[in-house]
Amino acid sequence: MGLKAKLGIAPIAWWNDDLAELSDDVSLDECLRQAAEAGLTGMETGRRFPMDMGTLGPILATHGISVCGGWFSGLLLDGDIEAEKDRIAEQHAFFKAAGAPCIVYGETARSVQGARDIPLARKPKLSEAEMAAYGRKVSDFADWCAREGMPLAYHHHMAAAVETEAELDRFMAHSSVPLLFDAGHMAFAGGDNFRVIENHHARISHVHTKDVRRAVIDGLDRSRESFLDAVIKGAFTVPGDGSLNFEAIVKALAEKGYEGWFVIEAEQDPVANPPLDMARKGRAELKRVMDAAGYEVQA
Repeated sequence: MGLKAKLGIAPIAWWNDDLAELSDDVSLDECLRQAAEAGLTGMETGRRFPMDMGTLGPILATHGISVCGGWFSGLLLDGDIEAEKDRIAEQHAFFKAAGAPCIVYGETARSVQGARDIPLARKPKLSEAEMAAYGRKVSDFADWCAREGMPLAYHHHMAAAVETEAELDRFMAHSSVPLLFDAGHMAFAGGDNFRVIENHHARISHVHTKDVRRAVIDGLDRSRESFLDAVIKGAFTVPGDGSLNFEAIVKALAEKGYEGWFVIEAEQDPVANPPLDMARKGRAELKRVMDAAGYEVQA
């Protein structure tokens, strides 16, 4: 039996939570319909999702789609674990009811990822002591989430405290939390995706297959332009439409035995890049590279 994989997508292709102008005027039902038409079986949650399975379950069932994760805006860097338990409680209960694989933990304290007027160069940087304390705190929170029945996957992210490969290495050394590996964010941060897989494969529990347009990234003035400026310029796209070699990336994950979700997540202008077309293109490329890597793609 080959390695098993499932293919999903994030709703950010349709509606951007940080940039309302980069959103398609479609309903949740239409978004799910398009994802299913593209051949995808999972959807991460977003702002147009009702947070209860009584409402959402029948809509998902209509399209044969399951919840394959979703973002939580964490504040542990400056915050309190007990406060975060309260903040995550509703999503935690919802994700357990939905049978989701994980909650995606994104650190938003001090992050400039949502600030259009703050350049990438002004992202937060942590001292070794700060990173050590932060790693312990996230680990304790992740341990609690897992005990409560819904694990976290930590998302390294542009413009946040854990952005670069070196920062990720330091965070992983000081923590025990499962990792969400995002090829696009790591490439944007100047990291080596293959070295990240080699070093941290044992902790990778979820994968975002975000591609990048290298010319856009290389042309940024990071002392002046923000993360959202980069998104608007088209820094990200779906596999098969950008600069990354996803066949090699997926084969590297397969060689380390990764099984689970591969989620297309590419925030870009849905008018210039129609979400259904992008979902089809991303799914076709992922299926091609999954076959090449020996994965059995499950419905």
